[in-house]
Amino acid sequence: MSTTAPRPDKAVLVVGAGDATGGAIARRFAREGFATCVTRRTADKLAPLVDRIRAEGGVAHACACDARDESAVVDLFARIEGDIAPLEVVVFNIGANVRFPITEMTERVYRKVWEMGALAGFLTGREAARAMLPRGRGTILFTGATSSLRGGAGFAAFAGSKHALRALAQSMARELGPKGLHVAHVVIDGAIDTAFIAENFPERYALKDRAGILDPDAIAESYWQLHQQPRSAWTHEMDLRPWMEPW
Repeated sequence: MSTTAPRPDKAVLVVGAGDATGGAIARRFAREGFATCVTRRTADKLAPLVDRIRAEGGVAHACACDARDESAVVDLFARIEGDIAPLEVVVFNIGANVRFPITEMTERVYRKVWEMGALAGFLTGREAARAMLPRGRGTILFTGATSSLRGGAGFAAFAGSKHALRALAQSMARELGPKGLHVAHVVIDGAIDTAFIAENFPERYALKDRAGILDPDAIAESYWQLHQQPRSAWTHEMDLRPWMEPW
């Protein structure tokens, strides 16, 4: 009798699976039986997340991938579809948030932020569509930010990339929705419970006890609910913020 484990019937890919939002999204889908594929530019940074998912009884695969590299993204999708499971959900969660006065920002900085936030989103979205369209179903989720809606002082590069990502999501939703693919854009408007916020913005982090900053697990629950929506009532854009966040 063969002891080979059966091939999973569905996979989720989280591009930009960091220690907070991306990791929480991966863990949420893993709890629902998805083969969870997580990526960062270097695979060793994914080890704690993969270990945690497996400890919680889930299936996890770490994949090193520079999402700005077209051939690397194409190969990533081919490996998952061929060796792991059909992709039912793809989440693009790369941030690229940097702050520079406009007169001090170099072309290199602007280009890198655009590549991470916009070009990588296009490559990920295109390959997700290519994989899902033959099956006529799938969910593609893009993580946005406050800068998706309005550019802040010092955030010209970040706002440019996030505006572009939002436009990409809108175009994809209009093209792919009638073909069975749910494309949604999530605006994360507020500080997230991360070590970065704790270390650099202690006054914001102090609001955690009052539910005044975004909980990554709560964000992940919203992503799961987006995927669960019936076709008769799809959301394209959702904005998430703490109850006390000014907007």
